[in-house]
Amino acid sequence: MFLALRDLRFARGRFALMGAVVALIAVLGVLLSGLASGLADAGISGLRALPVTHMAFDETATSEQFSRSTVERKDWQAWSKAPGVKRAEPFGNTLANARVTRGAEKGEQVNLAVFGMAPDSPLAPRPTEGKGLHDGGAGIVITREIADLGVGVGDVLTADRSEVPLKVVGVLDEKVSYGHIGIVYTDLDTWRHLHYGLPGELPEAAREQATAVALTLADGADVAAVEKATGTRADSKETTYGASPGYTAESSTMALIKGFLYAISALVVGAFFTVWTVQRKAEIALLKALGAPTAYILRDALAQVLAVLLGATAVGTAAGLALGSAMIGKAPFSLSAPAIATSAGLLVGLGIVGAVVAVRRITAVDPLTALGATR
Repeated sequence: MFLALRDLRFARGRFALMGAVVALIAVLGVLLSGLASGLADAGISGLRALPVTHMAFDETATSEQFSRSTVERKDWQAWSKAPGVKRAEPFGNTLANARVTRGAEKGEQVNLAVFGMAPDSPLAPRPTEGKGLHDGGAGIVITREIADLGVGVGDVLTADRSEVPLKVVGVLDEKVSYGHIGIVYTDLDTWRHLHYGLPGELPEAAREQATAVALTLADGADVAAVEKATGTRADSKETTYGASPGYTAESSTMALIKGFLYAISALVVGAFFTVWTVQRKAEIALLKALGAPTAYILRDALAQVLAVLLGATAVGTAAGLALGSAMIGKAPFSLSAPAIATSAGLLVGLGIVGAVVAVRRITAVDPLTALGATR
């Protein structure tokens, strides 16, 4: 580190400029990671919070399962009797529009992601305010996402299409959403009214249907026989995330942007140290002529790279965290420690890879050039 530290002191302006570039890339990495996490939370946090391991869909629904799948009573009854299935129950999922009704007037419009379930189901959450479905609350339990729009316990939402009144009986103090829309939890019959747009009495056939079968499976459960008998397909909960509107497109776009960012960071660091190594060619040749082994010079150069990358990445990450904290609540942004640590680690790792390609020139430096052999 002796030569590396002397270089850092001697050419501190150049290294400060390089460090500033790396720090800015680190800031961008933190912001992109936070945005990716925030978009994922806005798309699938409601599904992620469900206490299930799998969802069984109509086998013909190979994409957008929540909007295309329909299962019947015989399906969830068959799943509940299968070996290795701890719990199987109907689950409804639909998107709806409603208006807040106060007195005789209908107010602002609200978009709802409606999750339907049996009132005594473990899927039904315990609200922090008001009554839950477990307590006989005949209505809907809303999440904080919707409560922040000014909706509270006692308010009535009137569905646009079916004119079904939805009385708010409880509020869950969590910001969970599905497809960037706040979630309401309700019983299956209310969900069926909203899903089919049918006011009044439900037809007999509609009473036997749901979107999917919510499953909790034991390890090693053999579900092939049940899938074949019922015409359904069991997907892991993580697989169902792709059925959330826009989730796959958003995730792939953010992954592509972050991939380009990391590739650019490796190229930037590699280009800087390539130029720096070329400028130091005479000094390196002199060191080799004096007997310094190539391995020592390589270690010294890489230590210099690591010092710049670690320092700049730490500063950039701290600045990114400060900016990200200010964005929370104003944009779909979420600070995730694993995602930020991965971003910083990749920036340092790929920067080192780029620098290794650059400093390998050291092994080709001829010590005779220091003695005037090129003159």
